[in-house]
Amino acid sequence: MKDPNCAYCGNEEALAAFGYPICEMDNALLYVFKEQSNKGRVILASKDHYDDFTEMSDEERNGFFADMAKVAKALRKLYEPDKINFGAFGDTGHHCHFHLVPKYKGSEEFGGMFAMNSGKLILDDEACAVLANEIRNALE
Repeated sequence: MKDPNCAYCGNEEALAAFGYPICEMDNALLYVFKEQSNKGRVILASKDHYDDFTEMSDEERNGFFADMAKVAKALRKLYEPDKINFGAFGDTGHHCHFHLVPKYKGSEEFGGMFAMNSGKLILDDEACAVLANEIRNALE
């Protein structure tokens, strides 16, 4: 099922406001989050439009979390964060997705909740493409 108003279901204009495509995985879609005050922050969204992972079949959910683990390992390899935060909210965006946010000791947000969109470092599409390529290569 798809929702034409949803950024993760193909509404490219909505997606472009905050994300940049990296790749399609086995069970999920992966995006660079354009606000990069935490280098390497990405969004992993389910391929189909679910409100949250409890609506998925066991097979879909297990595959989604397997993709999440693969992404987290790639982020660790690339950026060597001290911790990766995993955030799933969806109060306003009703499509199952997680923010994977690398955190670094000594940074402003380390030890606390990451800002959803601080606006401190917004990448343009050219810089997003570079980051997307790094992450895509690390996933292989």
